Amino acid sequence: MTNSISRRALFAGGASALALGALAACSSPGRVSSTGGASGTVSYWLWDSNQLPAYQAVAKAFERENPDITIKITQLGWNDYWTKLTAGFIAGTAPDVFTDHLTKFPQYADLDVLYELDELEATAGIRDADYQSGLAQLWKGRNGHRYGSPKDWDTIAMFYDEAVMQKAGVTPAQLAALEWNPDDGGTFERMLAHLTIDAKGRRGDEPGFDKRDVAVYGMSSNGSGGDGFGQTQWSPFTGSTDWFYTNANPWGDRFRYDDAGFQKTISWYFGLVEKGYMPKYGVFSTTTGPDVQLGAKKVALSFNGSWMIGAYGNLPDMKVGIAPTPIGPVGHRASMFNGLGDSITKQARNPEAAAKWVAFLGGATAQQIVGRAGIVFPARPEGTEAAVAAFREKGFDVSAFTDQVEDETTFLFPVTRNPGDVQALVQPAFDDIYANGKPVSTLTGMNDQVNTLLQLT
Repeated sequence: MTNSISRRALFAGGASALALGALAACSSPGRVSSTGGASGTVSYWLWDSNQLPAYQAVAKAFERENPDITIKITQLGWNDYWTKLTAGFIAGTAPDVFTDHLTKFPQYADLDVLYELDELEATAGIRDADYQSGLAQLWKGRNGHRYGSPKDWDTIAMFYDEAVMQKAGVTPAQLAALEWNPDDGGTFERMLAHLTIDAKGRRGDEPGFDKRDVAVYGMSSNGSGGDGFGQTQWSPFTGSTDWFYTNANPWGDRFRYDDAGFQKTISWYFGLVEKGYMPKYGVFSTTTGPDVQLGAKKVALSFNGSWMIGAYGNLPDMKVGIAPTPIGPVGHRASMFNGLGDSITKQARNPEAAAKWVAFLGGATAQQIVGRAGIVFPARPEGTEAAVAAFREKGFDVSAFTDQVEDETTFLFPVTRNPGDVQALVQPAFDDIYANGKPVSTLTGMNDQVNTLLQLT
């Protein structure tokens, strides 16, 4: 998919303080207009090119039921998307409806540029219970109002080349049973050692292995320290210690990066780099994603999100398997449970028409259309079922993703105020650990700064 690495790149991009200040100045109620009845054209933006055909089909279904409303869809790449959206808010050219991200909506809600969906007739009836557990409440602001309609969800798993595993003598059952701990890495680290191969063909668990000259790494890298959340990097490990980012969710006001157990896990995770089992910072860029690393046969295991199933499935000359994340020291595996939503801007020319479209997007008909496309897992259970069936037809067993939801081993994405400001403090601290070998204890000072920021806002 276009910009597939960045689809869930948490805190990536964002507006500058100057742009946000200008946005706030332009967000007065006087900029909101409405033409009355639910008719006319509704503009809708999304960033995932792979999902564009599915949503074009959804638009046709909507227009058949609502002949007085036309949906105009625009697809932009991830980086351009947020830049143009912010510029649109400032210039008065924002779309009526757009695909929103949990790292973005808190700031937009604070700037009063989004409609409260429960205040519009068509979206007032959105119910938390209609969606996978926990997704809908993430889109409620600190004032209790809803700013986004759940769109889809994702979890994390491990992708691998079946031929590589067969050559290494590793079975799917062994991969599914892997365990880890921050003391010696458990069977997971031993597996990484076995899968890592140096330039002379020696595995990481064999005599003479040269960690300074690695040809195939046991595990992929995303090219960064994890942007503060480590969604497709270290979060499956920290989550399986029952650690969580903040003291409450959503709208926690204290981060917990100073937790001793968390720091021990982070130390173990980045310690895999020094052992040669994971690429050093700079070996792969942030644009050479885990899927590309696996496709180039530079890594054996590739952690990534369910939104990337199609990308892995399209890797040439490779039969890709999917295994669940390792079981942690508390006795269960874990995955972040994240999701996108659809929001309505206060520049919408016809808010009620826009609300009808958003309500349809979150409804059973649209979610099943998207599910049958076999690209992502829609937020409604019936949409998820359609997606599972579609993936099965494509030859994918996606239980590594869905079992996390069914087994309740997920943890929700943390939602706080001013995520862009938080990211500006958090990301460099994790990059310093990965790139420069800074001690994990430096996270304590960073954590104090972040908490001070949250208390001031």
